Amino acid sequence: MPSYLLYRLDTTNNQGYEWIFLAWSPDHSPVRQKMLYAATRATLKKEFGGGHIKEEIFGTVKDDLSLNGYNRYLTSRSAPLPLTAAEEELRQIKLNEVQTDFHVDTKQQTLQGVAFPMQREAIQALEQFRDKRINYVQLEIDFPNESIKLSSTTPTELKDLPKRIPKDSARYHFFLYKHTHEGDYLESTVFIYSMPGYKCSIRERMLYSSCKNPLLDTVEKNLHIEVAKKLEIDNGDELTSDYMYEEVHPKQHAHKQAFAKPKGPTGKRGGRRITRPPGDVDDD
Repeated sequence: MPSYLLYRLDTTNNQGYEWIFLAWSPDHSPVRQKMLYAATRATLKKEFGGGHIKEEIFGTVKDDLSLNGYNRYLTSRSAPLPLTAAEEELRQIKLNEVQTDFHVDTKQQTLQGVAFPMQREAIQALEQFRDKRINYVQLEIDFPNESIKLSSTTPTELKDLPKRIPKDSARYHFFLYKHTHEGDYLESTVFIYSMPGYKCSIRERMLYSSCKNPLLDTVEKNLHIEVAKKLEIDNGDELTSDYMYEEVHPKQHAHKQAFAKPKGPTGKRGGRRITRPPGDVDDD
């Protein structure tokens, strides 16, 4: 049968001795009895005096109300609250945050994201891209090995670029955008981070997002590749010729004219003003 037990401690507060309140409700008790005791528990605590109760423990097996059970209760109470699956995944990512390092096998701590090292083939491909021996490099995350690996170096023109964007997985792309601007021929490096929305798992979305900035930091500072524009897209359909040009060379917004104070109505000078001090009259 369910019951209430009160155990007095040797410690005191400003109201007297402190107590442990034990609510005993064994699993095999009748449901009616369980409901009755659950409904009257708050009333009993109020009548006894809530200020005297230091701890409250609920038990369904005898071990819950033993000294070991009490110690387990104290330990669990001081432990952090449980995390959801997404919160736990984010916590693990933060614990593994590392600073970008050009070495293939090295990791360091950073607050900017997760810096997986690049595999040798990926570094060599980017070096060829820097030297303009190839015009396109696609990279992906090697999840089992926690590194960034080479995915493709297929020669790519602007019209072919949308076809290089996977529809079911994220990727990093480096594209040499050849074009003319104001009469000058230019070759601009464009970085594209493609993420097809929720078709990817939470882990994949979070890791690709976290690895992006450290990867760019390595490419710009260690490989000395100047990135003219950084884009984030959902699918390749966005990569039209007009879109690429406007992103690399955004239009300058016309300077807004400063607000001009409106002039007063013409032909009216307002009421006549008194300029002579009071009491000053003409001697006529």
